[in-house]
Amino acid sequence: MHRLADAAAAATEPHFRNTIAQDKGEHAFDPVTEGDRAGERAMREILADAAPDDTVIGEEYPARTGTSGWTWYLDPIDGTRAFLAGLPTWTTLIGLAAPDGTPVFGCIDQPVLGERYTGWPGGAELFRAGDRTRTPIRVSGCADLRRAVISTTDPFLLAPAEEGAWTHLRHTARLARYGLDAYAYARLAAGTIDLVAETGLKPWDTAALIPVVRGAGGLAMNWQGRPAGHGGQIVCAASEAVMDQALLALRRSAQ
Repeated sequence: MHRLADAAAAATEPHFRNTIAQDKGEHAFDPVTEGDRAGERAMREILADAAPDDTVIGEEYPARTGTSGWTWYLDPIDGTRAFLAGLPTWTTLIGLAAPDGTPVFGCIDQPVLGERYTGWPGGAELFRAGDRTRTPIRVSGCADLRRAVISTTDPFLLAPAEEGAWTHLRHTARLARYGLDAYAYARLAAGTIDLVAETGLKPWDTAALIPVVRGAGGLAMNWQGRPAGHGGQIVCAASEAVMDQALLALRRSAQ
């Protein structure tokens, strides 16, 4: 995964704060940049050589179907709006799912900050590019929603019922922060955010996030309280207690 993340960083960073977006037109404003495409191409080229029998699913290009049962999920720039705004909260997401569909290895890479978060069954770490150090990471363990720092990317993306559930969480929690995209899950794994709740995610989002959060000791569920799947609604928490408190609100609006 480090090789893939390095290649994506080399392809995307030259476009950061130096790019023009095109509108894919799937939503009111659904931007894509040459950095998105270049980053995914760089990772696909490596996988074509290193894992030719694996399936590859990415945000920007059609899927490549393999025969091994293993599936790579690629999102070269998660947080394209932050990328366009020149904010270093976008990330590259890389996930690997086992033949049964379970995400088992994940990477959340922020190359501008030099922070790379990786997770696997039983562990997670932060790799810092500056000094090449690797540090095990762990969720905070916060057990009370009233003391929690919570995050969602944009409450305006929520449906009315979902927005009502988020408003309840926001009024209960100690602090709410916005606009972090997948970087919020990295910081949850590292212990500075205690709950992230979102909706409308894609498989190339969740496949990377889930192993990092779980590897750091966190929980990843859907809003119905079942294990998080391939996209859709997701809530990640630093403890079972905070997860249970959050689900009381989220279940009311779960579809």
